[in-house]
Order: sequence, then C-alpha cells, then structure tokens
Amino acid sequence: MNYDQFLEMIPEAALVVVLLIVFFADLFCNNKKVKTLGILSTLLLLLPLAASALAEPTMAFGGLYYTTEMANVMKVILTAGTIIVCIMAQPWLEREGQQTVGEFYELIISTLLGMFMMISSGNFLMFFLGLETASVPMACLVALDKRKKESAEAAAKYILTATFSSGVMLYGISLVYAAAGTLYFGDIARVLAAINPFTDQMLLPVAGLVFFFSGLGFKLSLVPFHFWTADTYQGAPTPVTGYLSVVSKGAAALAAFIILTKVFGPLVEQWTLMLGIIIMLTITVGNLFAIRQSELKRFMAFSSISQAGYIMLAALGNSQVGATALTYYVLVYVVANMAVFSVISVVEQNNNGRTDMAAYNGFYETNPRLSFLMTLALFSLAGIPPFAGMFSKFFVFMAAVGGHEADPFWVYLVVFIALINTVVSLYYYLLIVKAMYIKKTTTPLPTFQSDCNTKFALALCTAGIVAFGIVSCIYDWIAAATM
Repeated sequence: MNYDQFLEMIPEAALVVVLLIVFFADLFCNNKKVKTLGILSTLLLLLPLAASALAEPTMAFGGLYYTTEMANVMKVILTAGTIIVCIMAQPWLEREGQQTVGEFYELIISTLLGMFMMISSGNFLMFFLGLETASVPMACLVALDKRKKESAEAAAKYILTATFSSGVMLYGISLVYAAAGTLYFGDIARVLAAINPFTDQMLLPVAGLVFFFSGLGFKLSLVPFHFWTADTYQGAPTPVTGYLSVVSKGAAALAAFIILTKVFGPLVEQWTLMLGIIIMLTITVGNLFAIRQSELKRFMAFSSISQAGYIMLAALGNSQVGATALTYYVLVYVVANMAVFSVISVVEQNNNGRTDMAAYNGFYETNPRLSFLMTLALFSLAGIPPFAGMFSKFFVFMAAVGGHEADPFWVYLVVFIALINTVVSLYYYLLIVKAMYIKKTTTPLPTFQSDCNTKFALALCTAGIVAFGIVSCIYDWIAAATM
C-alpha cells in the first residue's frame, strides 16, 4: 500500500495531529488544566480549519476517500462550529474541575474526525466507519456531566437508539451490496442506472434505500426517528447539546444529500416522494411539540427536529442549487443555534442549573444585553428578515422547487406546508421573547456579568447572524464550491 495517500487527507491528518497534541497536553499538564487545554484546543482547531479551506478536491485509497470543494466547505463550517463550542464550554468545564476537561476536548475532536470521514467517503464502508467514529464518542460526551443522573440516562438512550439505527443502516447497505455487488458510490450509481425500473430487480435496491435512510434518519432526528432527541438534549451538558444539535446534524445532512443524489440518483423518483413525506412530518411534528415545551433544552430539541426538515428540503430539488442551499443553511443554523445555547449555558451557570422557560421571565430587566442577543438568534431561527435565517430558508425553498422537469404538485405542497410551519415556528420562538420582555416575576434572574468566553462566543455568533445575511460573497463562495 502506498502510504503517501495519507497525505491526500490533509484535513483529517490535521485533526489527528491536534488530537495527539491535546492528549499529551492533558497527560502532562497539571496546573490550570482547564484554561490551558481550552486555549490550546481552540487554537489548534484553526489548523484543520485552514487545511480544509485550502484543500483541493482529491481521491485516495482507490476511491474509499473522495473529497470535493463542497465537502471542504462543510468541513470549514463544522470546524468553526466546534471552535465556538470549545469557547462556550469553558465556564462549565471550570465548574466541573480538571477531571473531565481533557476527555471533553479529546472526544469533541474524535467526533469531528468521524464527521470529516463521513462527508469525504466514496464507499459505504468508509462512511459507516466515519459514522461510528462520530457516534460512539458522542455518547460519552452526553454522559460527561457526572453530577446529573439525567446525563447518564440521556447517554443510555442515545447509545441504544444509535446502535439500533446503525443496525438498520447496515441491513440497508447489505441489501444495496446484494443488488449492486459493490460498496463504491460511483459503481453503485452505474449499476442502478442500468436496471430497468419496472422489473423485480429494482425491489432490492429500493428496500436497501429505505432501510439505509431510516438508519440515517435517526442521526438527523427526522420524524418518525426522533424519539431520542428531547431526552438526550435535556440530559446532556448544554455545550454538548449545542454541539449535537448543529455540528453533528450538519455533517449528517450533507452526507445524506451526497448519498441520495450521487448514489441513489437513479432512484430519484422513489426517494423524493419518501423524503417529501418525511420532511412534512418532521417540520410539522417538531413545531407542534415545541409549542408544548416548558423546558428550554427540550424546546430547542424539537426546534432542531423542525430545522432538520428545513435542511433536507434542499435535497428535494436534486440539483447543484440544493447543495449550495443546504450548506448555506447549515452555516446560518450553526451561528444562530449556538448563540441560543451560549445564552442557555451562561444562564444555567448563574441560576443554579435552571433551564426551564419560566426562569427567563423578566430576563430583560436584569440582563438586557443577553436578552437582545437571544432575541436576534431566535428571530434568525424563525426566518425573520433581515437576519441570515430568512435568506437560508428562502434558498432551501427555491432549491426544493427547482430541478424538476414537470414541477410536480406534491413538491409545491411540501414547500407550502414548510411555509405555513414557518409562521408556527415564529409563534413558539416568540414565547421565549415574551418571557424575557413582557412576563413579570417576583424572583427574576439576578444581574450577572458574563465571562469572557461567553462574550466571545456570542460576538462570533451574532456577527454571523447579521453578516451572513447581507454579505453576498459568503453565499458566492459556497455556490462556487458546489459547481
């Protein structure tokens, strides 16, 4: 084997180097470990970010590893989201002490490595290895809060559902292998294109597609594969919840888009209808259940379920515009959602661990700046102009209705349902705004000074919420990468 091929995997190699440096730093660092590892990990993650931004499209190991400009752009976005998580996690890690800080950064970097492998895979074996590399350390991250029994319970639910979904996915992959005789994405697409769609030969790959997408639906929290989401989000440490809701979801969404369009492209008529039904259910169920939540992390869990439906709208068009819209949506979703979780985290740290919505009653009176930044992030998630969230929703709507020769009625129906649900989402996001600005309480949150890490994370996220909607070169950069 030619080991020089490892040099083609520059972003992944950079992450491995970062992981090793953090591991040995954790091993030999005793004094001020939390701040030292936090600063070190954050700065070192700039290395894979730069490597991803500068990397060229390449292929290695006979097509097992295959990366494109679009994959590299998504790696930049995922790494940037991980850097924000590392910054906002500092106050929580300082409270936990030195026992878990090393594990936190090592597990975060390990999951990011798995996500890189997922979106750069050219073979189902490589994809599955990347998926498990991302999923198993994530379960450890969910269970990292040793002071809460809910954290262990959330991790148990996550790992059980992840195991079940992986089994379902493997069964689907085995059916695809039986039909095509290969696990390479390009070869599978050619075999499927040669099969007459009106014969029994098509039953096996269609069944494989259904089982594979069902397994991946668990990772994306798509309805009806979403039942683990609320309990896991509530029990996990808040920085981990933020990481799980944005970075993990973004990687899974792009992987799903690539496999559906590149591998199962010949079955586009079969999977677009299935995906359209799932999208309508996901957006509607996520929104309706979010309205009923009184615990903010569970609220954001159902919000993320709904957002997953919007993200996958981009895949309906099966077009280059869809790839651009999906990547841009993930970019905007990362900064908006991480801003919300940064506020939730700092409030939790300064209010005896409370994350219920009632704790935010009268929040504006004691903490007006945090309330304002929280409002901006919620408005962006709801898609209110002029924030970036409005443009991201517009682009996925346009991508969904594009790329269809006959423009089937049901595609417009899916987009119409999504538009109606945008109004519903505005209502439940405004519930938090109402609590902060209008509702009164005799025991409001105390006035507190946010730490420097939270201020920096919120500054980055707020800048993204505003800039990504008005600086057109960012969208042009993503569009150029998907050509």
